[in-house]
Amino acid sequence: MAKTDGDADRARREALGGRRNFLKGVALSGVAGIAAPVSGVAQTGGSIDGAAPGVNPKGPRPAPALPRSPETTPPLEGLTYSSCGGDYMVDVLRRLGIEYFAAVPGNSFMGMHEAVVNYGMLTRPYLRTICAMHEEASVAIAHGYAKIEGKPMACMMHASVGLQHGSMAVYNAYADRVPIFLLTGAWLDVTRRDGEVAWALSANDAPAMVRDFTKWDDTPASLRHFAESAVRAYQFSMTPPYGPTLLAVDALMQEDEIPGGATQAPPIPRLVRVSPPAGEEGAVKEAAGLLVGAEHPVIYADRSARTPTGLKLLVELAELLQAPVWDSQNRFNFPWRHPLNQTLRHRALISQADVLLMLEAGDPFDVVTSKDKANNLHPALKDGAKSISISSVGLAPKGNYQVVQRYAANIDLEMAADAEATLPFLIEEVKRQMSAGRKSTIDARGHAFAEAHLNELNRSKQDAAYAWDNNPISMPRLCQELYNEIKNDDWSLVSASDFQSYWPQRLWNADRHHQYIGGWGAYGVGYLAPAGLGAALANQKYGRLSVSIVGDGDLMMGPGILWTAAHERIPLLYIVHNNRSYHQEVLQMQVIAKRRHRRVDRVGIACNIDSPDINYAAMARSLGVYSEGPIDNPNKLGPALRRAIAVVKTGEPALVDVISEGR
Repeated sequence: MAKTDGDADRARREALGGRRNFLKGVALSGVAGIAAPVSGVAQTGGSIDGAAPGVNPKGPRPAPALPRSPETTPPLEGLTYSSCGGDYMVDVLRRLGIEYFAAVPGNSFMGMHEAVVNYGMLTRPYLRTICAMHEEASVAIAHGYAKIEGKPMACMMHASVGLQHGSMAVYNAYADRVPIFLLTGAWLDVTRRDGEVAWALSANDAPAMVRDFTKWDDTPASLRHFAESAVRAYQFSMTPPYGPTLLAVDALMQEDEIPGGATQAPPIPRLVRVSPPAGEEGAVKEAAGLLVGAEHPVIYADRSARTPTGLKLLVELAELLQAPVWDSQNRFNFPWRHPLNQTLRHRALISQADVLLMLEAGDPFDVVTSKDKANNLHPALKDGAKSISISSVGLAPKGNYQVVQRYAANIDLEMAADAEATLPFLIEEVKRQMSAGRKSTIDARGHAFAEAHLNELNRSKQDAAYAWDNNPISMPRLCQELYNEIKNDDWSLVSASDFQSYWPQRLWNADRHHQYIGGWGAYGVGYLAPAGLGAALANQKYGRLSVSIVGDGDLMMGPGILWTAAHERIPLLYIVHNNRSYHQEVLQMQVIAKRRHRRVDRVGIACNIDSPDINYAAMARSLGVYSEGPIDNPNKLGPALRRAIAVVKTGEPALVDVISEGR
């Protein structure tokens, strides 16, 4: 019988090992065509003792299948480079400075996956693969990583079904304005689709599934096209407002040989860094004039501090104006114990403000409006008050998903610009317009804010003491016991604190950008555990202690992330906030039941996570993670955390299951 195209493709795939049919003792010959230029790229991530980025070379067990360095690698049974498209794509990613590649294995990107394993992980600069148990987890890992490292990591999803699995996490990243370099597999040539799976998983336009919540996408038709689109995708992802970008990459282009061989590989375009747009000069001058002349200015910061520099700039502006800051907690925008941090008093301050400066406000409408008891909207600002908005959101609007929220018609001065890029110019203009007499008046008002901040801190400590010995364990007790164990370390809280009623912000001292990464973006449940792992992956090379307070319901959306943590040996302390319910929904059900004059004792039905109770410590142990608990005695919490942190400091993940109050 004559062979079909499908038979030929199957035979070719079975023979893929032939192109790596290694000659013993030959490790790096053949790299010169493309790898030589890449090897000169600076390693943005660095390494530890010659190991690939993120690998702990000194742990209680060996790292998974990673060499310590090319110099100490045992003799390879073949070449580490060939003229396949997948290797070329690896070089493109490495040229962009991408260090990690998270994925759930899928045959639509096996050509690239194999290239990462047998080429990217064995030659410098390393590109390391991270194995996840679900596409939502792999995208969320990249989400958390970017919020620490300030740049994208790669995430590959299986054609169609993998992209659908990952779509919720993609939307989280889009709403949270986080850069991710997304790829999905595709079979573009219908004459070469091999069997039922390739047909079932193919789509005419796969990126259309997530186009409403990605910044940009493309489907490259050639390797040269891939390289140009990859550079463009990275560039767009890293231009404010940050966001995920997607390339649909043909499976056969990954696997096929480069036409003409490695020496004929297309050149990799140079990545040109795009300067983020700053506010127009006239608008900056007008804003500075309003702020200098204000008697009661207030600064609202949402996702404004993209980098540690953004944090420093906001502190400088606030101190220059002695203006109170309301931090949304969606990023680490302002030090928690700074006297001008007046987040807990923000509504009272807004009502007194004569000038309000909003930096990257996700919902300016909500900031400048309020509700009375009858749910009627009315201005939060007093009559005559001026509002200023500096936000990059208007530079990349989308219409379907409503993350842009309501239109705020009562903004007096609006700049479609990146807030962090605008702050240096605004600071200089404020200095220029501020007279010596005005500076003296402004400096005097800061003393009242310092006293108010101290009063709020003392009030929080008193509130925390009320339920200190409660069983289940109270949120203040859980948060403070954790802080007692980590406060002398370079720590990083890699989870949101919404569902802990912001007790870390109320009790802890934090003044560095990496110490808090904020939350979901779109509140897609299942984000916290994998995003925390991605952030811990980024923290690992800096020697930081990563801790995550993760909800029980959130963890159960994807408990396989614990296996990934153990397998990849990423040091992270998970504390399970185990209130045995989807507690937010319980609270909402209570409100509705009371409004209808109905029973509130039944609102836990289909909301509680009990009968049977889940033992997260036992589950973690089964997945290879050191664990303790369930702990319901508050006096046993501190010692358990201490032991778990000792494990994390050896380079391993650990988990403590805490039976705790709702919020």
